[in-house]
Amino acid sequence: MQFENSLAFAQKLDKEDPLASYRAQFHYPQVNHKDVIYFTGNSLGLQPKNAKDYIDNVMIDWAEMAVEGHFYADKPWWDYHERLAAPLAKVVGAKKEEVTVMNTLTVNLHLLLVSFYRPTKKRFKILCEEKAFPSDQYMLQSQVRFHGLDPKEAIVEVKKRDGEQHWRTEDIVSKIKELDDGLALVLIGGVNYYNGQVFDMGTITASAKGVGAFVGWDLAHAAGNIELDLHNWDVDFAAWCSYKYMNSGPGNASGVFIHERHLNRKDIPRFEGWWGTKKETRFLMKPEFEPMENADAWQLSNAPILAVAPYLASLALFEEVGMPALLKKQKLLTTYLEFILNEVDKQVESTFEIITPKERGCQLSVFLHGQGKSLFDYLMKNGVITDWREPNVIRLAPAPFYCSFEDMYRFGEVLKAGIQSK
Repeated sequence: MQFENSLAFAQKLDKEDPLASYRAQFHYPQVNHKDVIYFTGNSLGLQPKNAKDYIDNVMIDWAEMAVEGHFYADKPWWDYHERLAAPLAKVVGAKKEEVTVMNTLTVNLHLLLVSFYRPTKKRFKILCEEKAFPSDQYMLQSQVRFHGLDPKEAIVEVKKRDGEQHWRTEDIVSKIKELDDGLALVLIGGVNYYNGQVFDMGTITASAKGVGAFVGWDLAHAAGNIELDLHNWDVDFAAWCSYKYMNSGPGNASGVFIHERHLNRKDIPRFEGWWGTKKETRFLMKPEFEPMENADAWQLSNAPILAVAPYLASLALFEEVGMPALLKKQKLLTTYLEFILNEVDKQVESTFEIITPKERGCQLSVFLHGQGKSLFDYLMKNGVITDWREPNVIRLAPAPFYCSFEDMYRFGEVLKAGIQSK
Protein backbone atom coordinates (compact mmCIF):
# COMPACT_ATOMS: atom_id res chain seq x y z
CA MET A 1 0.00 0.00 0.00
CA GLN A 2 1.21 3.50 -0.85
CA PHE A 3 0.87 5.56 2.34
CA GLU A 4 0.24 9.30 2.54
CA ASN A 5 0.96 11.65 5.40
CA SER A 6 -2.39 13.38 5.37
CA LEU A 7 -5.50 13.57 7.50
CA ALA A 8 -7.69 12.57 4.58
CA PHE A 9 -5.66 9.41 3.93
CA ALA A 10 -5.69 8.43 7.62
CA GLN A 11 -9.43 8.94 7.79
CA LYS A 12 -9.82 6.83 4.65
CA LEU A 13 -7.96 3.97 6.35
CA ASP A 14 -10.23 4.31 9.37
CA LYS A 15 -13.34 4.11 7.20
CA GLU A 16 -11.99 0.89 5.67
CA ASP A 17 -11.06 -0.58 9.06
CA PRO A 18 -13.50 -3.36 10.08
CA LEU A 19 -12.46 -2.91 13.73
CA ALA A 20 -12.94 0.87 13.85
CA SER A 21 -16.16 0.62 15.87
CA TYR A 22 -14.37 -1.09 18.79
CA ARG A 23 -12.72 2.21 19.68
CA ALA A 24 -16.09 3.28 21.10
CA GLN A 25 -16.07 0.32 23.48
CA PHE A 26 -13.18 1.75 25.53
CA HIS A 27 -12.91 4.68 27.92
CA TYR A 28 -10.44 7.36 26.81
CA PRO A 29 -8.63 9.80 29.12
CA GLN A 30 -8.79 13.42 28.01
CA VAL A 31 -6.21 16.19 27.85
CA ASN A 32 -7.31 19.71 26.96
CA HIS A 33 -10.89 18.37 26.65
CA LYS A 34 -9.92 15.98 23.85
CA ASP A 35 -9.42 12.22 23.76
CA VAL A 36 -5.73 11.44 24.09
CA ILE A 37 -3.62 9.63 21.54
CA TYR A 38 -2.89 6.54 23.61
CA PHE A 39 0.38 4.71 22.99
CA THR A 40 0.83 2.91 26.30
CA GLY A 41 -1.20 -0.25 25.87
CA ASN A 42 2.14 -1.99 26.47
CA SER A 43 1.97 -0.70 30.07
CA LEU A 44 -1.76 -0.50 30.81
CA GLY A 45 -4.55 -1.09 28.34
CA LEU A 46 -7.57 1.19 28.27
CA GLN A 47 -10.65 0.19 30.23
CA PRO A 48 -13.29 -1.70 28.24
CA LYS A 49 -16.70 -0.20 28.92
CA ASN A 50 -18.15 -3.65 29.56
CA ALA A 51 -15.75 -4.22 32.49
CA LYS A 52 -17.99 -2.28 34.90
CA ASP A 53 -20.97 -4.47 34.06
CA TYR A 54 -19.02 -7.63 34.83
CA ILE A 55 -17.84 -6.21 38.16
CA ASP A 56 -21.29 -4.84 39.01
CA ASN A 57 -22.80 -8.28 38.44
CA VAL A 58 -20.42 -9.77 40.98
CA MET A 59 -21.20 -6.99 43.45
CA ILE A 60 -24.95 -7.55 43.04
CA ASP A 61 -24.54 -11.28 43.55
CA TRP A 62 -22.44 -10.64 46.64
CA ALA A 63 -25.06 -8.25 48.04
CA GLU A 64 -28.01 -10.52 47.32
CA MET A 65 -26.52 -13.97 47.92
CA ALA A 66 -23.42 -13.47 50.08
CA VAL A 67 -21.67 -16.83 50.46
CA GLU A 68 -24.23 -18.61 48.27
CA GLY A 69 -22.80 -16.72 45.30
CA HIS A 70 -20.05 -19.33 45.19
CA PHE A 71 -22.55 -21.83 43.79
CA TYR A 72 -25.72 -19.94 42.77
CA ALA A 73 -24.53 -16.73 41.11
CA ASP A 74 -25.18 -16.39 37.39
CA LYS A 75 -21.46 -17.13 36.99
CA PRO A 76 -20.72 -19.14 40.14
CA TRP A 77 -17.56 -17.97 41.86
CA TRP A 78 -16.10 -21.36 42.67
CA ASP A 79 -15.40 -22.04 38.98
CA TYR A 80 -15.41 -18.44 37.70
CA HIS A 81 -11.77 -18.56 36.57
CA GLU A 82 -12.46 -21.60 34.39
CA ARG A 83 -14.43 -19.38 31.99
CA LEU A 84 -11.21 -17.65 30.96
CA ALA A 85 -9.36 -20.78 29.83
CA ALA A 86 -11.02 -21.36 26.45
CA PRO A 87 -10.78 -17.78 25.11
CA LEU A 88 -7.24 -17.41 26.47
CA ALA A 89 -6.18 -20.64 24.80
CA LYS A 90 -7.06 -19.08 21.44
CA VAL A 91 -4.97 -16.00 22.25
CA VAL A 92 -1.82 -17.94 23.18
CA GLY A 93 -2.08 -20.97 20.92
CA ALA A 94 -2.83 -23.59 23.54
CA LYS A 95 -5.31 -26.28 24.48
CA LYS A 96 -7.98 -25.22 26.97
CA GLU A 97 -6.68 -27.59 29.63
CA GLU A 98 -3.19 -26.05 29.38
CA VAL A 99 -4.34 -22.60 30.52
CA THR A 100 -5.33 -21.14 33.86
CA VAL A 101 -5.53 -17.71 35.53
CA MET A 102 -4.21 -17.03 39.01
CA ASN A 103 -2.06 -14.68 41.11
CA THR A 104 0.14 -12.10 39.33
CA LEU A 105 2.95 -12.54 36.84
CA THR A 106 6.11 -12.73 38.95
CA VAL A 107 4.31 -14.79 41.60
CA ASN A 108 3.38 -17.28 38.90
CA LEU A 109 6.90 -17.40 37.49
CA HIS A 110 8.21 -18.22 40.95
CA LEU A 111 5.61 -20.99 41.32
CA LEU A 112 6.39 -22.38 37.87
CA LEU A 113 10.10 -22.50 38.59
CA VAL A 114 9.35 -24.78 41.52
CA SER A 115 8.31 -27.27 38.85
CA PHE A 116 10.65 -26.39 36.01
CA TYR A 117 13.92 -25.23 37.57
CA ARG A 118 15.33 -28.35 39.19
CA PRO A 119 19.10 -27.83 39.18
CA THR A 120 21.58 -30.66 39.57
CA LYS A 121 25.32 -30.57 40.14
CA LYS A 122 25.87 -30.65 36.38
CA ARG A 123 22.71 -29.11 34.89
CA PHE A 124 22.00 -25.82 36.68
CA LYS A 125 22.44 -22.98 34.18
CA ILE A 126 19.61 -20.57 33.30
CA LEU A 127 19.72 -18.73 29.98
CA CYS A 128 18.00 -15.35 29.62
CA GLU A 129 18.38 -12.19 27.59
CA GLU A 130 20.72 -9.40 28.59
CA LYS A 131 18.97 -6.77 30.73
CA ALA A 132 15.73 -8.70 31.02
CA PHE A 133 12.84 -6.89 32.65
CA PRO A 134 14.02 -6.17 36.23
CA SER A 135 11.32 -8.27 37.90
CA ASP A 136 12.51 -11.29 35.89
CA GLN A 137 16.10 -10.58 36.87
CA TYR A 138 15.19 -10.40 40.57
CA MET A 139 13.07 -13.52 40.30
CA LEU A 140 15.81 -15.56 38.62
CA GLN A 141 18.51 -14.36 41.01
CA SER A 142 16.43 -15.20 44.06
CA GLN A 143 15.50 -18.62 42.68
CA VAL A 144 19.15 -19.43 42.08
CA ARG A 145 20.13 -18.28 45.56
CA PHE A 146 17.27 -20.33 47.03
CA HIS A 147 18.94 -23.41 45.58
CA GLY A 148 22.26 -22.42 47.15
CA LEU A 149 23.82 -21.34 43.86
CA ASP A 150 25.63 -18.18 42.80
CA PRO A 151 23.67 -16.11 40.25
CA LYS A 152 26.95 -15.07 38.61
CA GLU A 153 27.66 -18.73 37.89
CA ALA A 154 24.16 -19.99 37.19
CA ILE A 155 22.60 -17.19 35.10
CA VAL A 156 23.88 -16.74 31.56
CA GLU A 157 22.81 -13.65 29.61
CA VAL A 158 22.78 -13.53 25.82
CA LYS A 159 24.05 -10.13 24.76
CA LYS A 160 23.42 -8.07 21.66
CA ARG A 161 26.32 -7.70 19.26
CA ASP A 162 28.37 -4.52 19.58
CA GLY A 163 26.64 -1.61 17.86
CA GLU A 164 23.37 -3.50 17.40
CA GLN A 165 20.05 -2.80 19.09
CA HIS A 166 18.49 -6.26 19.01
CA TRP A 167 19.37 -9.90 19.61
CA ARG A 168 20.15 -12.39 16.87
CA THR A 169 18.45 -15.78 17.04
CA GLU A 170 21.62 -17.53 15.91
CA ASP A 171 23.50 -16.10 18.90
CA ILE A 172 20.90 -17.49 21.31
CA VAL A 173 20.95 -20.88 19.61
CA SER A 174 24.74 -20.88 19.64
CA LYS A 175 24.81 -20.19 23.38
CA ILE A 176 22.29 -22.98 24.01
CA LYS A 177 24.51 -25.43 22.12
CA GLU A 178 27.55 -24.20 24.01
CA LEU A 179 25.90 -24.76 27.39
CA ASP A 180 24.58 -28.15 26.24
CA ASP A 181 23.86 -30.53 29.13
CA GLY A 182 24.73 -27.85 31.67
CA LEU A 183 21.60 -25.92 30.68
CA ALA A 184 18.62 -26.44 32.99
CA LEU A 185 16.26 -23.69 31.84
CA VAL A 186 15.70 -21.07 29.17
CA LEU A 187 13.49 -18.20 30.32
CA ILE A 188 13.21 -15.15 28.08
CA GLY A 189 10.69 -12.36 27.58
CA GLY A 190 8.88 -13.29 24.36
CA VAL A 191 8.67 -9.61 23.38
CA ASN A 192 11.39 -7.43 24.84
CA TYR A 193 9.92 -4.63 26.91
CA TYR A 194 12.58 -2.08 25.87
CA ASN A 195 13.09 -2.47 22.14
CA GLY A 196 9.87 -4.33 21.24
CA GLN A 197 11.68 -7.24 19.57
CA VAL A 198 9.71 -10.45 19.12
CA PHE A 199 11.98 -13.44 19.74
CA ASP A 200 11.81 -16.50 17.50
CA MET A 201 10.18 -18.58 20.21
CA GLY A 202 9.69 -21.66 18.09
CA THR A 203 13.33 -21.92 17.03
CA ILE A 204 14.71 -21.10 20.47
CA THR A 205 12.39 -23.58 22.18
CA ALA A 206 13.33 -26.39 19.78
CA SER A 207 17.02 -25.70 20.28
CA ALA A 208 16.75 -25.76 24.07
CA LYS A 209 14.64 -28.91 24.06
CA GLY A 210 17.33 -30.49 21.92
CA VAL A 211 19.82 -30.26 24.78
CA GLY A 212 17.31 -31.42 27.39
CA ALA A 213 16.47 -28.09 29.00
CA PHE A 214 13.10 -26.83 30.15
CA VAL A 215 11.78 -23.78 28.30
CA GLY A 216 9.56 -21.01 29.64
CA TRP A 217 8.49 -17.63 28.28
CA ASP A 218 7.49 -14.42 30.00
CA LEU A 219 4.73 -13.19 27.69
CA ALA A 220 3.92 -9.91 29.46
CA HIS A 221 4.36 -7.93 26.22
CA ALA A 222 3.27 -10.76 23.92
CA ALA A 223 -0.15 -11.99 25.05
CA GLY A 224 -2.82 -10.24 23.02
CA ASN A 225 -0.15 -8.55 20.90
CA ILE A 226 1.46 -11.18 18.66
CA GLU A 227 0.66 -14.59 17.22
CA LEU A 228 1.51 -17.32 19.72
CA ASP A 229 1.54 -21.10 19.27
CA LEU A 230 2.71 -22.35 22.66
CA HIS A 231 1.42 -25.90 22.41
CA ASN A 232 2.85 -26.63 18.98
CA TRP A 233 6.13 -24.90 19.82
CA ASP A 234 6.44 -27.49 22.62
CA VAL A 235 6.97 -24.81 25.29
CA ASP A 236 7.03 -26.25 28.82
CA PHE A 237 5.45 -23.24 30.52
CA ALA A 238 4.65 -19.58 30.11
CA ALA A 239 3.05 -16.77 32.07
CA TRP A 240 1.78 -13.30 31.24
CA CYS A 241 0.13 -10.35 32.90
CA SER A 242 -3.34 -9.33 31.77
CA TYR A 243 -3.31 -5.56 32.11
CA LYS A 244 -1.30 -4.57 29.04
CA TYR A 245 -2.70 -5.67 25.68
CA MET A 246 -5.32 -7.78 27.48
CA ASN A 247 -6.99 -4.69 29.05
CA SER A 248 -7.98 -6.28 32.36
CA GLY A 249 -7.09 -3.44 34.73
CA PRO A 250 -4.04 -2.37 36.77
CA GLY A 251 -2.06 -5.14 38.43
CA ASN A 252 -4.63 -7.74 37.52
CA ALA A 253 -4.45 -11.54 37.47
CA SER A 254 -1.90 -13.45 35.42
CA GLY A 255 -2.40 -16.12 32.80
CA VAL A 256 -0.42 -19.37 32.89
CA PHE A 257 0.34 -22.03 30.28
CA ILE A 258 1.62 -25.50 31.18
CA HIS A 259 2.12 -28.02 28.39
CA GLU A 260 -0.20 -31.01 28.53
CA ARG A 261 2.66 -33.49 29.05
CA HIS A 262 3.14 -32.04 32.55
CA LEU A 263 -0.55 -32.27 33.49
CA ASN A 264 -2.37 -34.87 35.58
CA ARG A 265 0.79 -35.84 37.44
CA LYS A 266 1.32 -36.32 41.15
CA ASP A 267 5.09 -36.72 40.87
CA ILE A 268 5.92 -33.25 39.56
CA PRO A 269 7.41 -30.83 42.13
CA ARG A 270 4.84 -28.13 42.77
CA PHE A 271 3.67 -25.86 45.57
CA GLU A 272 0.07 -26.89 46.16
CA GLY A 273 -3.13 -25.49 47.63
CA TRP A 274 -6.73 -26.61 47.92
CA TRP A 275 -7.96 -24.92 44.73
CA GLY A 276 -5.65 -27.21 42.78
CA THR A 277 -7.40 -30.33 44.04
CA LYS A 278 -10.11 -32.12 42.09
CA LYS A 279 -13.42 -30.25 42.13
CA GLU A 280 -15.33 -33.44 42.84
CA THR A 281 -13.58 -33.95 46.20
CA ARG A 282 -12.38 -30.44 47.07
CA PHE A 283 -15.01 -29.78 49.71
CA LEU A 284 -14.54 -33.14 51.35
CA MET A 285 -11.40 -31.62 52.89
CA LYS A 286 -9.36 -34.76 52.28
CA PRO A 287 -5.81 -34.74 53.65
CA GLU A 288 -4.25 -35.98 50.39
CA PHE A 289 -3.80 -33.62 47.43
CA GLU A 290 -5.48 -34.93 44.28
CA PRO A 291 -4.41 -32.67 41.41
CA MET A 292 -6.82 -31.33 38.85
CA GLU A 293 -6.17 -32.92 35.49
CA ASN A 294 -5.45 -29.56 33.85
CA ALA A 295 -3.33 -26.47 34.56
CA ASP A 296 -5.64 -25.65 37.48
CA ALA A 297 -3.54 -28.12 39.51
CA TRP A 298 -1.15 -25.17 40.03
CA GLN A 299 -3.94 -23.09 41.61
CA LEU A 300 -3.46 -22.38 45.31
CA SER A 301 -6.40 -20.38 46.62
CA ASN A 302 -9.85 -19.51 45.35
CA ALA A 303 -9.84 -16.90 42.59
CA PRO A 304 -10.10 -13.15 43.32
CA ILE A 305 -13.42 -12.77 41.51
CA LEU A 306 -13.54 -8.97 41.49
CA ALA A 307 -10.15 -8.95 39.78
CA VAL A 308 -10.90 -11.74 37.33
CA ALA A 309 -14.24 -10.25 36.24
CA PRO A 310 -12.78 -7.41 34.10
CA TYR A 311 -10.38 -9.91 32.51
CA LEU A 312 -13.37 -11.99 31.44
CA ALA A 313 -15.00 -8.81 30.12
CA SER A 314 -11.99 -8.04 27.94
CA LEU A 315 -11.79 -11.62 26.71
CA ALA A 316 -15.38 -11.32 25.51
CA LEU A 317 -14.10 -8.70 23.05
CA PHE A 318 -11.17 -10.89 22.01
CA GLU A 319 -13.62 -13.73 21.35
CA GLU A 320 -15.82 -11.44 19.30
CA VAL A 321 -13.00 -10.06 17.13
CA GLY A 322 -10.49 -12.91 17.06
CA MET A 323 -6.71 -12.68 17.04
CA PRO A 324 -6.33 -12.91 13.23
CA ALA A 325 -8.32 -9.69 12.72
CA LEU A 326 -6.44 -7.91 15.52
CA LEU A 327 -3.08 -8.95 14.11
CA LYS A 328 -4.03 -7.84 10.60
CA LYS A 329 -4.91 -4.34 11.81
CA GLN A 330 -1.92 -4.24 14.15
CA LYS A 331 0.53 -4.80 11.29
CA LEU A 332 -1.03 -2.12 9.11
CA LEU A 333 -1.35 0.36 11.98
CA THR A 334 2.26 -0.09 13.12
CA THR A 335 3.57 0.14 9.57
CA TYR A 336 1.66 3.40 9.09
CA LEU A 337 3.10 4.75 12.34
CA GLU A 338 6.59 3.88 11.09
CA PHE A 339 5.83 5.74 7.86
CA ILE A 340 4.64 8.81 9.78
CA LEU A 341 7.81 8.82 11.90
CA ASN A 342 9.98 8.68 8.81
CA GLU A 343 7.98 11.49 7.16
CA VAL A 344 8.40 13.74 10.21
CA ASP A 345 12.09 12.92 10.30
CA LYS A 346 12.43 14.25 6.74
CA GLN A 347 10.72 17.53 7.69
CA VAL A 348 12.70 18.49 10.79
CA GLU A 349 16.35 18.78 11.71
CA SER A 350 16.45 15.66 13.83
CA THR A 351 17.16 12.00 13.38
CA PHE A 352 14.96 9.23 14.75
CA GLU A 353 16.29 5.72 15.07
CA ILE A 354 13.65 3.02 15.35
CA ILE A 355 15.46 0.38 17.39
CA THR A 356 12.65 -2.17 17.05
CA PRO A 357 13.47 -4.77 14.40
CA LYS A 358 11.00 -5.99 11.81
CA GLU A 359 10.23 -8.94 14.11
CA ARG A 360 7.78 -6.96 16.22
CA GLY A 361 4.29 -6.58 17.56
CA CYS A 362 2.66 -3.18 17.77
CA GLN A 363 5.45 -1.48 19.75
CA LEU A 364 7.98 0.82 18.13
CA SER A 365 10.82 2.01 20.35
CA VAL A 366 12.29 5.23 19.01
CA PHE A 367 15.68 6.63 19.94
CA LEU A 368 15.49 10.41 19.74
CA HIS A 369 18.92 11.62 18.70
CA GLY A 370 19.41 15.25 19.63
CA GLN A 371 16.24 15.37 21.71
CA GLY A 372 15.86 15.25 25.46
CA LYS A 373 13.04 14.44 27.83
CA SER A 374 11.56 17.88 27.13
CA LEU A 375 10.12 16.46 23.90
CA PHE A 376 8.45 13.65 25.84
CA ASP A 377 7.02 16.24 28.25
CA TYR A 378 5.70 18.26 25.29
CA LEU A 379 3.96 15.18 23.87
CA MET A 380 2.32 14.39 27.20
CA LYS A 381 1.11 17.96 27.71
CA ASN A 382 -0.39 17.92 24.24
CA GLY A 383 -2.39 14.76 24.63
CA VAL A 384 0.01 12.06 23.42
CA ILE A 385 0.31 9.48 26.17
CA THR A 386 3.54 7.64 25.55
CA ASP A 387 6.32 6.09 27.58
CA TRP A 388 9.87 7.23 28.32
CA ARG A 389 12.82 4.90 28.87
CA GLU A 390 16.32 6.07 29.66
CA PRO A 391 18.53 7.18 28.12
CA ASN A 392 16.51 8.69 25.28
CA VAL A 393 13.80 6.33 24.07
CA ILE A 394 10.05 6.70 23.72
CA ARG A 395 7.94 3.57 23.35
CA LEU A 396 4.93 3.82 21.05
CA ALA A 397 2.42 0.98 21.16
CA PRO A 398 -0.69 1.57 19.02
CA ALA A 399 -3.02 -1.17 20.25
CA PRO A 400 -5.38 -2.18 17.42
CA PHE A 401 -8.50 -2.47 19.58
CA TYR A 402 -8.70 1.26 20.24
CA CYS A 403 -6.05 3.19 18.28
CA SER A 404 -6.94 4.69 14.93
CA PHE A 405 -5.01 5.63 11.82
CA GLU A 406 -6.02 9.24 12.42
CA ASP A 407 -4.28 8.95 15.80
CA MET A 408 -1.05 8.09 13.94
CA TYR A 409 -1.36 11.11 11.67
CA ARG A 410 -2.19 13.51 14.50
CA PHE A 411 0.70 12.16 16.55
CA GLY A 412 3.04 13.04 13.69
CA GLU A 413 1.75 16.61 13.70
CA VAL A 414 2.22 16.96 17.46
CA LEU A 415 5.69 15.41 17.28
CA LYS A 416 6.74 17.78 14.52
CA ALA A 417 5.41 20.79 16.42
CA GLY A 418 7.22 19.66 19.57
CA ILE A 419 10.58 19.47 17.76
CA GLN A 420 10.06 22.76 16.00
CA SER A 421 9.06 24.51 19.23
CA LYS A 422 12.61 24.03 20.50
